Amino acid sequence: MKKLALACAAAVFAAPLAAATLSFDGSWREQGFLRFSSNDYTQGGGSLQVGSDGTVSLLWRAVPEGLRGSTQASWTWSVAESVPATDLRRKGGDDRNLAIYFAWTDPQTAATANPNRATRLLRDPNTKVLVYVWGDDDARGTLQDSPYLPGLKTIVLRQAGTGQHGERVDLAADYARAFGGAPGVLVGVGISADSDDTDTRIRAAITAPDLR
Repeated sequence: MKKLALACAAAVFAAPLAAATLSFDGSWREQGFLRFSSNDYTQGGGSLQVGSDGTVSLLWRAVPEGLRGSTQASWTWSVAESVPATDLRRKGGDDRNLAIYFAWTDPQTAATANPNRATRLLRDPNTKVLVYVWGDDDARGTLQDSPYLPGLKTIVLRQAGTGQHGERVDLAADYARAFGGAPGVLVGVGISADSDDTDTRIRAAITAPDLR
């Protein structure tokens, strides 16, 4: 009987998570990178409209407890007005149309940190972050070091320009490629647009990301 109970428990933990959507329902809050710079975000449940006029900021939300073991994500995004291609490895010259952040930390930090405080969490030495971007002119899948934080890696999905695309990413595989090993606890997801260095405009949209 004990062996059966253990087998059932193992099966539950091994079962893949059902997909769940991180709706734009007011749970996402803007976090500014620069004191007087703010993008325009219009949340509408299933989608987010983004306007950036020479500005940069981050829209952030904590990941619910039941989704903190997610290993895959998907979303659709579109760009109607684009920044030019910039070198995302260069600090101070790294504009991009859209970026989506996935942040992990260890169980001990996850138990005590405030997952709603993005700037503090991103700077924590125990945090590892993958940022999938629409920008630069590198080939799809290019992995880049961030010029800002050692625990942050960028993966180019789309080159600068306009259009609409659906994305599905393997978070666990990309984490292993970027940092080695398996990801820890997924504590936060963020969305950003960045046009301050080129002083240009972005008009874009993204659907609420699905996690599984």
